[in-house]
Order: sequence, then C-alpha cells, then structure tokens
Amino acid sequence: MSEIFIGLMSGTSLDGVDAVVARFDGSSMRLLGEAFVPYPAAVCEQVLALQQIGDNELDRSARLGNELARLYAAAVQAVLQHCTLAAADIRAVVCHGQTIRHAPQAGYTLQLGNHALLAELTGIDVIGDLRSRDVAAGGQGAPLVPAFHQAMFADADIPRAILNIGGIANLTRLQPGLPVIGFDTGPGNMLLDAWIRHHRGVSYDADGAWAASGQCHAELLRILLAEPYFAADVPKSTGRDLFSLEWLAERLERFRLQYGAINAANVQATLLALTAHSIADAIQRFAPHTRELYLCGGGVRNTQLCRQLTTLLPQLHIAATDVLGLPAQQVEAAAFAWLGHRFCQRAAGNLPEVTGADDLRVLGALYPR
Repeated sequence: MSEIFIGLMSGTSLDGVDAVVARFDGSSMRLLGEAFVPYPAAVCEQVLALQQIGDNELDRSARLGNELARLYAAAVQAVLQHCTLAAADIRAVVCHGQTIRHAPQAGYTLQLGNHALLAELTGIDVIGDLRSRDVAAGGQGAPLVPAFHQAMFADADIPRAILNIGGIANLTRLQPGLPVIGFDTGPGNMLLDAWIRHHRGVSYDADGAWAASGQCHAELLRILLAEPYFAADVPKSTGRDLFSLEWLAERLERFRLQYGAINAANVQATLLALTAHSIADAIQRFAPHTRELYLCGGGVRNTQLCRQLTTLLPQLHIAATDVLGLPAQQVEAAAFAWLGHRFCQRAAGNLPEVTGADDLRVLGALYPR
C-alpha cells in the first residue's frame, strides 16, 4: 500500500526547518520534494536561552513550542505546494521537534514543538515525541538515524560509514557481518557556528573560510580533545548541554593561563580541527575496517572541513550521500519520515545496539488531526 509522509527536522544547527515528502511503497521509499523554512533570529535566541537554566522556563517553553509549531506548519505548506499535494494526500507529518535539553543520564530528552497545534494548523495527523520511548527503555534516545542509514545505505559486501554533520556529528557503522553501531562523535558545526556568531555576528562560517584564514593551535586542540566524552565507549550521545560556549571558554582560559592569548580566527581553525579529528578518531576506533564514508548534513557545505577529513582519512573513499541516491541535505528529514512510517506499521524504529535501550521499541506518539 502506497503512503505519503512529510518528515520535518530542525536540528542543533538552529538554521531552520527541513521538510521532505516521502512516498513509501512496501519497503521502498521515494522522495517527492523538499522545502526549507529558516528560523527567525528571535527563535534562535529563545532556543539558546532555554538551553540554559533560567527564570520562567515553563512559560517560555510553551510559547516557543507554539511558535515552532507555526514554523513547522509553514514548512508543511511550502512542501505541499512544491509537490502540488493536498493535506488529504498525506498519511502523517512526522516532527522531530527542537531539542532544548538532552539528558538521558537523568532519564529525559526534551524536544519543543506543540504537536497538537501543528495538527490543528495542517489538518494532518502528526507523529512526534520520537525519542522518549527509547529513553524510557534505558536508551540514549539518540542517535535515531542509524536504523534508517542501515535500511537505505547498507551494502552486502563493502564496509561503509555514514557521517551526519549537523550541530552535532553522528556516525553510523555499516559493516557486513557485524551489528550496526551509531553514536555522536562530538561537535559538528555547533562550536564553529557559536564562535563565529559571537565574534562576527553571522550564523555560520561559509565554506570554512574564516577557519581557513587562521591556524590550528596544536596545544589548544590537545586541551579540547582531552574532554572525557571523546574517550567514552558507545553507546553515547551528546549536545549543546555539553559542547557550549561555556565549555569552550573554560578551556580557552586554561590555555591562556599557560600560553597567553590566541586570536579569534586561530580559535576557529582549531575548532574546525576539533570536529575533524574527533570524527577521524571515532572512525579509527569504532569502524577501523571502513572503506567508504558518506557524508550528509549541513557540514557537507563546509569545504574546509571536508578537506581536513580527506587529509586525516586518506584510506577512505569519501563522498556525499547524493551518490547513493539521497541528497545530503535531505537525509535527516527523510529519516524521520521513515520513522513515522515505521510507527504506523507498529514496527520498531530504534536499534538497541546503537542507543543502549533494553530492546526494540516503537517510537513516537500520535496527534490525530
């Protein structure tokens, strides 16, 4: 039976909402179109503010959830228009929501987005809250995309890895004969974006140009890579709760006391090296037999970062997921459309070997139109 789902993804990069329309025929998936709705600056500021403990959090969270629902509804309308489809054609909208706290060690992960309001605004069933059930079963609730990576990208003979570079970078190992593993390697674009926003007032470092204008400081890189998260075993996941500007400031102060001041461009160059080295180290440690590495997410557009990965991993064939038939910018939103399809089949969406959950679980909650 053919069914059409809309997948929505708004990640830790805080750039906006990615929407895709995906048609499922049995086990096959075909993308019909995409749309993107950028976040207003005020929404980014509110998300960042809520990721720190502050006053009046309940009211601010509820109001932001409503605003996000309106942005998600705008993305749904945009992608419907792009595909010349009507609300009645869609089985469900699958909404990841905007993560503001990720604390599986405390038994919760929190993504904002008023799904009831989204169902009202779109007139379409909404499937949301996709991480909580895995956390309730003892898992990290993240990353969830490795199950989708396995379904879409696994090869019977060639050891592959899929690297999503969003605000956080996550890696999926797809090695024939071995269980799938997937985990967050550490910061992707998150610290790079935060540092350039702080110093230059822009949202991201286009092509890694500012990083390329500086020089990586080996001792600062050593201090950053000493973060215990990088040495931790899998399963593991992380977010802005750890890799924040406050985390960076503490390490910059430690560096300053030993070596003196460092200019902002050199910090950016070192942050780019941190992302590249933490990814390369993770591949060498957890997926040493990988022969092909496929990239997706916004970090694919950072040519300087991709160049460093190629230098650090010369033994690998590295390319974007576009060559496998799924555009790099659409992979995560498509993954959530796939998870919604799994929910409607009452089929598991998690991989316990990835998240650490006790067993397979159906992920999500339904908000009928």
